[in-house]
Amino acid sequence: MKWEGNRQSDNVEDRRMSGGGGPRRVVGRGLGIGTIVIALLGGWMLGIDPMTILGALDGAAPPTQQQAPAPRPPADDRMARFVSTVLADTEDVWKLVFAQGGAQYQEPRLVLFRGSTPTACGTGQSAMGPFYCPGDRKVYIDLGFYETLRERLGAPGDFAQAYVVAHEVGHHVQNLLGITDKLAQARGRVSQAEYNALSVRLELQADCLAGLWAHHADKARQVLENGDVAEAMNAAARIGDDALQRAGGGAVVPESFTHGTSAQRQRWFDQGLRTGSVKACDTFSAASI
Repeated sequence: MKWEGNRQSDNVEDRRMSGGGGPRRVVGRGLGIGTIVIALLGGWMLGIDPMTILGALDGAAPPTQQQAPAPRPPADDRMARFVSTVLADTEDVWKLVFAQGGAQYQEPRLVLFRGSTPTACGTGQSAMGPFYCPGDRKVYIDLGFYETLRERLGAPGDFAQAYVVAHEVGHHVQNLLGITDKLAQARGRVSQAEYNALSVRLELQADCLAGLWAHHADKARQVLENGDVAEAMNAAARIGDDALQRAGGGAVVPESFTHGTSAQRQRWFDQGLRTGSVKACDTFSAASI
């Protein structure tokens, strides 16, 4: 991926030296990139939806004061520069897409942390993997996750890493469009299996929106290099619910899926990449996913 020398976002907070302390408030649950079977990584879970880990979206605790913004990361931190650059690119794309629809894009913030950190969705843990918190409109990433993605899951490459950021920003777009709230309202009114099916459609839509970002970023700035799309497709395949359940040594249980199969995740990323269209990413209206 061509990213060196491109604009970096100003919306990045570096909490890696703060120790994860500070006050917090709880107003919602987070949205993550995918689920890892616990047995696979000995307790590590790759981007499991914190709604599933911590409970219902409407199960928030009473609010308290929120932590103040942290400083920006140091300029000589290459990985921090990378995610800052990818975030900036998503800002450029979504500003354009929203403007074309007659709306104004509200940028999320991205928080770098280690171990744990307070969020508006409760205490964020590295074990959750990267996630988005709709309560404070922030993406949270422990950069150590990328080593897990590369070494333990077999999904190397900078574009695989960019896909992770773009997927979480996709959840932010869903939040701005009111889709996240609709899913929250469904909780408690449908069965667990039905809610899981809705969660799958939410995650697949975020995959499609990540592909949409790649479509427009490459069209405007030619960021894609040979092998980049294959890296993203490989990452999507590695975190499919069916692949993770097989890797964990258990049976594949479709009713328990919350993020979609490997084939579904690849298909919807490709849908966004090919079309560059928000309407084409409407997984909730699709007869088949």
